[in-house]
Amino acid sequence: MLSRGDLTDAEWAVLEPPLPVSNNRCGRWRDHRQVINGIIHRLGTGVQWRELPEHFGPWKTVHKPHLRWSTDGTWEMLLQHVQAAADAGGDLDWNVNVDSTSVRAHQHAAGAPKKPPTTPPRSSKGAPQISSSARAHHPAAPAGGGGEPGEALGRSRGGLTTKIHVAAEGRCRPLSLLVTPGQRADCTQFEPVMDKIRVPRTGLGRPRRTPDSVSADKAYSNRKIRTYLRKRGIRHVIPEKKDHKAARLHRGSRGGRPPGFDKDRYKDRNTVERAIGKLKQFRAVATRYAKRGYVYLGTVTAAALLIWLRS
Repeated sequence: MLSRGDLTDAEWAVLEPPLPVSNNRCGRWRDHRQVINGIIHRLGTGVQWRELPEHFGPWKTVHKPHLRWSTDGTWEMLLQHVQAAADAGGDLDWNVNVDSTSVRAHQHAAGAPKKPPTTPPRSSKGAPQISSSARAHHPAAPAGGGGEPGEALGRSRGGLTTKIHVAAEGRCRPLSLLVTPGQRADCTQFEPVMDKIRVPRTGLGRPRRTPDSVSADKAYSNRKIRTYLRKRGIRHVIPEKKDHKAARLHRGSRGGRPPGFDKDRYKDRNTVERAIGKLKQFRAVATRYAKRGYVYLGTVTAAALLIWLRS
Protein backbone atom coordinates (compact mmCIF):
# COMPACT_ATOMS: atom_id res chain seq x y z
CA MET A 1 0.00 0.00 0.00
CA LEU A 2 1.35 3.40 -1.01
CA SER A 3 1.17 6.27 1.45
CA ARG A 4 0.19 9.77 0.40
CA GLY A 5 3.07 11.30 -1.56
CA ASP A 6 5.02 8.07 -2.11
CA LEU A 7 6.63 7.37 -5.46
CA THR A 8 4.40 5.68 -7.99
CA ASP A 9 5.64 2.75 -10.06
CA ALA A 10 6.08 5.04 -13.10
CA GLU A 11 8.09 7.59 -11.09
CA TRP A 12 10.25 4.86 -9.56
CA ALA A 13 10.96 3.42 -13.02
CA VAL A 14 12.48 6.81 -13.97
CA LEU A 15 14.57 7.20 -10.82
CA GLU A 16 15.83 3.67 -10.28
CA PRO A 17 18.41 3.31 -13.12
CA PRO A 18 20.80 6.15 -12.13
CA LEU A 19 20.67 5.60 -8.35
CA PRO A 20 23.89 4.61 -6.52
CA VAL A 21 24.56 0.88 -6.38
CA SER A 22 26.23 -1.05 -3.57
CA ASN A 23 29.77 -2.40 -3.90
CA ASN A 24 28.76 -5.38 -1.69
CA ARG A 25 31.35 -4.42 0.93
CA CYS A 26 29.32 -2.11 3.17
CA GLY A 27 26.55 -4.35 4.42
CA ARG A 28 22.95 -4.58 3.33
CA TRP A 29 21.42 -1.34 2.11
CA ARG A 30 17.93 -0.16 2.91
CA ASP A 31 15.69 -0.24 -0.17
CA HIS A 32 16.21 3.03 -2.09
CA ARG A 33 12.51 3.40 -2.81
CA GLN A 34 11.63 3.20 0.88
CA VAL A 35 14.37 5.73 1.71
CA ILE A 36 13.19 8.21 -0.93
CA ASN A 37 9.59 7.83 0.22
CA GLY A 38 10.73 8.73 3.74
CA ILE A 39 12.57 11.79 2.40
CA ILE A 40 9.45 12.81 0.45
CA HIS A 41 7.36 12.53 3.63
CA ARG A 42 9.79 14.78 5.46
CA LEU A 43 9.89 17.26 2.54
CA GLY A 44 6.13 17.66 2.57
CA THR A 45 5.58 17.77 6.33
CA GLY A 46 8.80 19.34 7.64
CA VAL A 47 8.80 17.01 10.67
CA GLN A 48 11.95 16.23 12.59
CA TRP A 49 13.83 13.26 11.23
CA ARG A 50 13.30 11.38 14.49
CA GLU A 51 9.53 11.73 14.04
CA LEU A 52 9.35 9.83 10.73
CA PRO A 53 6.65 7.12 10.72
CA GLU A 54 7.93 3.64 11.51
CA HIS A 55 6.98 2.14 8.14
CA PHE A 56 9.88 4.08 6.56
CA GLY A 57 12.32 2.20 8.76
CA PRO A 58 14.80 3.64 11.30
CA TRP A 59 15.05 7.38 10.89
CA LYS A 60 18.85 7.29 10.55
CA THR A 61 18.61 5.01 7.49
CA VAL A 62 16.58 7.78 5.80
CA HIS A 63 18.50 10.75 7.15
CA LYS A 64 22.02 9.55 6.33
CA PRO A 65 21.37 8.89 2.59
CA HIS A 66 19.89 12.39 2.31
CA LEU A 67 23.05 13.87 3.85
CA ARG A 68 25.30 11.73 1.64
CA TRP A 69 23.38 12.51 -1.55
CA SER A 70 23.40 16.23 -0.71
CA THR A 71 27.17 16.03 -0.21
CA ASP A 72 28.27 14.07 -3.28
CA GLY A 73 25.85 15.64 -5.78
CA THR A 74 23.51 12.65 -6.20
CA TRP A 75 20.39 14.82 -5.91
CA GLU A 76 21.72 17.14 -8.63
CA MET A 77 22.61 14.14 -10.80
CA LEU A 78 19.06 12.74 -10.45
CA LEU A 79 17.58 16.13 -11.33
CA GLN A 80 19.73 16.37 -14.46
CA HIS A 81 18.75 12.80 -15.38
CA VAL A 82 15.05 13.70 -15.33
CA GLN A 83 15.70 16.97 -17.19
CA ALA A 84 17.63 15.09 -19.89
CA ALA A 85 14.72 12.68 -20.40
CA ALA A 86 12.29 15.61 -20.73
CA ASP A 87 14.59 17.42 -23.18
CA ALA A 88 14.97 14.29 -25.31
CA GLY A 89 11.17 14.01 -25.52
CA GLY A 90 10.74 17.67 -26.50
CA ASP A 91 9.07 18.49 -23.17
CA LEU A 92 11.51 21.20 -22.05
CA ASP A 93 10.83 24.86 -22.83
CA TRP A 94 14.17 26.67 -23.14
CA ASN A 95 12.68 30.13 -22.56
CA VAL A 96 14.24 30.59 -19.12
CA ASN A 97 13.20 33.00 -16.37
CA VAL A 98 15.31 33.93 -13.35
CA ASP A 99 14.27 35.17 -9.91
CA SER A 100 14.86 34.57 -6.20
CA THR A 101 12.88 34.13 -3.00
CA SER A 102 13.69 34.55 0.67
CA VAL A 103 13.13 31.79 3.21
CA ARG A 104 12.97 32.18 6.96
CA ALA A 105 15.44 29.98 8.81
CA HIS A 106 14.22 28.22 11.93
CA GLN A 107 16.28 28.65 15.09
CA HIS A 108 17.38 25.02 14.67
CA ALA A 109 19.25 26.08 11.51
CA ALA A 110 21.78 28.06 13.56
CA GLY A 111 24.82 26.69 15.36
CA ALA A 112 26.58 24.58 12.73
CA PRO A 113 30.29 23.87 13.38
CA LYS A 114 32.51 26.43 11.68
CA LYS A 115 34.75 23.75 10.21
CA PRO A 116 33.29 22.54 6.87
CA PRO A 117 32.64 18.80 6.51
CA THR A 118 34.75 16.73 4.15
CA THR A 119 33.44 14.71 1.23
CA PRO A 120 33.72 10.95 1.89
CA PRO A 121 36.04 9.37 -0.73
CA ARG A 122 34.17 7.03 -3.09
CA SER A 123 37.18 4.78 -3.57
CA SER A 124 37.43 3.84 0.11
CA LYS A 125 36.07 0.62 1.54
CA GLY A 126 32.34 0.73 2.04
CA ALA A 127 31.83 3.76 -0.19
CA PRO A 128 28.88 3.74 -2.60
CA GLN A 129 29.35 3.46 -6.34
CA ILE A 130 27.37 5.36 -8.96
CA SER A 131 26.27 3.58 -12.11
CA SER A 132 28.42 4.43 -15.13
CA SER A 133 25.39 5.58 -17.17
CA ALA A 134 24.66 8.33 -14.64
CA ARG A 135 28.08 9.78 -13.85
CA ALA A 136 27.84 13.56 -13.59
CA HIS A 137 29.76 16.49 -12.20
CA HIS A 138 30.03 16.31 -8.40
CA PRO A 139 31.49 18.99 -6.15
CA ALA A 140 34.93 18.27 -4.72
CA ALA A 141 33.73 19.26 -1.26
CA PRO A 142 30.43 20.55 0.19
CA ALA A 143 30.05 24.23 0.86
CA GLY A 144 30.03 25.31 4.48
CA GLY A 145 32.14 26.54 7.32
CA GLY A 146 33.04 30.08 8.30
CA GLY A 147 29.91 30.85 10.32
CA GLU A 148 26.59 32.10 9.02
CA PRO A 149 27.70 33.39 5.57
CA GLY A 150 29.40 30.08 4.79
CA GLU A 151 26.15 28.25 5.54
CA ALA A 152 23.99 30.58 3.38
CA LEU A 153 22.45 32.31 6.40
CA GLY A 154 21.96 36.06 6.50
CA ARG A 155 20.82 38.53 9.13
CA SER A 156 17.91 40.91 8.55
CA ARG A 157 15.13 42.54 10.54
CA GLY A 158 13.23 39.26 10.35
CA GLY A 159 16.13 37.25 11.73
CA LEU A 160 18.03 34.50 9.93
CA THR A 161 17.10 34.14 6.27
CA THR A 162 18.29 32.21 3.23
CA LYS A 163 17.70 33.19 -0.38
CA ILE A 164 16.98 30.63 -3.11
CA HIS A 165 17.97 31.71 -6.62
CA VAL A 166 16.03 29.87 -9.32
CA ALA A 167 16.30 29.59 -13.09
CA ALA A 168 13.03 28.06 -14.33
CA GLU A 169 12.08 26.81 -17.78
CA GLY A 170 8.87 27.76 -19.55
CA ARG A 171 6.74 25.04 -17.93
CA CYS A 172 7.32 26.24 -14.35
CA ARG A 173 10.03 23.71 -13.46
CA PRO A 174 13.40 24.63 -11.91
CA LEU A 175 16.42 24.20 -14.18
CA SER A 176 19.08 25.28 -11.68
CA LEU A 177 19.16 26.27 -8.02
CA LEU A 178 21.49 28.22 -5.76
CA VAL A 179 21.28 29.22 -2.08
CA THR A 180 22.93 32.31 -0.55
CA PRO A 181 22.55 34.42 2.60
CA GLY A 182 19.26 36.29 2.63
CA GLN A 183 20.76 39.76 2.21
CA ARG A 184 22.69 38.86 -0.97
CA ALA A 185 21.64 40.96 -3.97
CA ASP A 186 19.88 39.12 -6.80
CA CYS A 187 22.05 40.56 -9.57
CA THR A 188 25.27 39.20 -8.03
CA GLN A 189 24.02 35.61 -8.39
CA PHE A 190 22.68 35.82 -11.95
CA GLU A 191 25.78 34.40 -13.62
CA PRO A 192 26.29 31.57 -11.07
CA VAL A 193 22.69 30.36 -11.38
CA MET A 194 22.89 30.56 -15.19
CA ASP A 195 26.20 28.67 -15.21
CA LYS A 196 24.57 25.85 -13.24
CA ILE A 197 22.14 25.10 -16.08
CA ARG A 198 23.40 21.78 -17.43
CA VAL A 199 21.05 19.35 -19.17
CA PRO A 200 22.88 16.22 -20.41
CA ARG A 201 22.09 14.56 -23.73
CA THR A 202 20.61 11.08 -23.68
CA GLY A 203 22.90 10.15 -26.56
CA LEU A 204 26.16 11.64 -27.79
CA GLY A 205 26.95 15.31 -27.41
CA ARG A 206 27.79 17.86 -24.76
CA PRO A 207 25.21 18.91 -22.17
CA ARG A 208 23.08 21.86 -23.22
CA ARG A 209 23.82 24.98 -21.21
CA THR A 210 22.46 27.83 -23.37
CA PRO A 211 18.73 28.72 -23.29
CA ASP A 212 16.84 30.25 -26.19
CA SER A 213 15.99 33.39 -24.21
CA VAL A 214 16.18 34.74 -20.66
CA SER A 215 13.77 37.00 -18.82
CA ALA A 216 14.24 38.70 -15.43
CA ASP A 217 12.90 41.68 -13.48
CA LYS A 218 14.53 45.06 -12.81
CA ALA A 219 16.70 43.65 -10.03
CA TYR A 220 18.86 42.12 -12.78
CA SER A 221 19.06 45.26 -14.90
CA ASN A 222 22.71 46.23 -15.17
CA ARG A 223 25.39 46.45 -17.83
CA LYS A 224 27.37 43.44 -16.56
CA ILE A 225 24.42 41.04 -16.91
CA ARG A 226 23.48 42.36 -20.35
CA THR A 227 27.08 42.00 -21.52
CA TYR A 228 27.24 38.45 -20.16
CA LEU A 229 24.09 37.46 -22.08
CA ARG A 230 25.23 39.24 -25.25
CA LYS A 231 28.57 37.40 -25.24
CA ARG A 232 26.77 34.06 -24.96
CA GLY A 233 24.38 35.00 -27.77
CA ILE A 234 21.27 34.74 -25.56
CA ARG A 235 18.24 36.92 -26.28
CA HIS A 236 17.02 38.60 -23.11
CA VAL A 237 14.10 40.64 -21.81
CA ILE A 238 15.05 42.73 -18.77
CA PRO A 239 13.27 46.04 -18.12
CA GLU A 240 15.44 49.13 -17.75
CA LYS A 241 15.52 50.90 -14.40
CA LYS A 242 14.26 54.49 -14.31
CA ASP A 243 17.55 55.90 -13.07
CA HIS A 244 19.46 53.99 -15.77
CA LYS A 245 17.10 55.35 -18.39
CA ALA A 246 17.44 58.90 -17.09
CA ALA A 247 21.25 58.65 -17.08
CA ARG A 248 21.24 57.31 -20.63
CA LEU A 249 19.00 60.11 -21.89
CA HIS A 250 21.09 62.69 -20.06
CA ARG A 251 24.18 61.60 -22.00
CA GLY A 252 22.38 62.09 -25.30
CA SER A 253 23.89 60.30 -28.28
CA ARG A 254 26.73 59.04 -26.07
CA GLY A 255 24.24 57.14 -23.93
CA GLY A 256 23.65 54.58 -26.65
CA ARG A 257 20.48 52.91 -27.76
CA PRO A 258 17.87 51.70 -25.27
CA PRO A 259 17.87 47.93 -24.62
CA GLY A 260 15.27 45.95 -26.50
CA PHE A 261 12.17 44.96 -24.58
CA ASP A 262 9.48 42.46 -25.67
CA LYS A 263 6.31 43.00 -23.62
CA ASP A 264 4.74 39.74 -24.73
CA ARG A 265 7.82 37.72 -23.79
CA TYR A 266 8.05 39.49 -20.43
CA LYS A 267 4.53 38.33 -19.57
CA ASP A 268 5.90 34.78 -19.37
CA ARG A 269 8.13 35.75 -16.45
CA ASN A 270 5.39 34.50 -14.14
CA THR A 271 6.62 30.96 -14.81
CA VAL A 272 9.53 31.41 -12.39
CA GLU A 273 7.16 32.80 -9.75
CA ARG A 274 4.97 29.73 -10.17
CA ALA A 275 8.02 27.46 -9.97
CA ILE A 276 8.98 29.11 -6.67
CA GLY A 277 5.41 28.63 -5.48
CA LYS A 278 5.68 24.92 -6.24
CA LEU A 279 8.94 24.67 -4.32
CA LYS A 280 7.42 26.36 -1.28
CA GLN A 281 4.57 23.85 -1.20
CA PHE A 282 7.15 21.64 0.53
CA ARG A 283 7.31 22.67 4.19
CA ALA A 284 10.97 21.65 4.53
CA VAL A 285 11.74 24.17 1.77
CA ALA A 286 9.40 26.98 2.88
CA THR A 287 11.16 26.98 6.29
CA ARG A 288 14.81 26.10 6.58
CA TYR A 289 15.65 23.65 9.38
CA ALA A 290 19.03 22.34 8.14
CA LYS A 291 22.15 23.75 9.75
CA ARG A 292 24.37 23.10 6.74
CA GLY A 293 23.85 25.11 3.56
CA TYR A 294 24.66 22.17 1.28
CA VAL A 295 22.07 20.00 3.07
CA TYR A 296 19.38 22.64 2.57
CA LEU A 297 20.38 22.94 -1.09
CA GLY A 298 19.99 19.15 -1.35
CA THR A 299 16.52 19.47 0.19
CA VAL A 300 15.51 22.13 -2.35
CA THR A 301 16.98 20.03 -5.20
CA ALA A 302 15.02 16.96 -4.04
CA ALA A 303 11.83 19.07 -4.08
CA ALA A 304 12.66 20.27 -7.62
CA LEU A 305 13.18 16.64 -8.65
CA LEU A 306 9.67 15.76 -7.46
CA ILE A 307 8.25 18.74 -9.38
CA TRP A 308 9.82 17.38 -12.57
CA LEU A 309 8.65 13.84 -11.91
CA ARG A 310 5.05 14.92 -11.27
CA SER A 311 4.67 17.69 -13.82
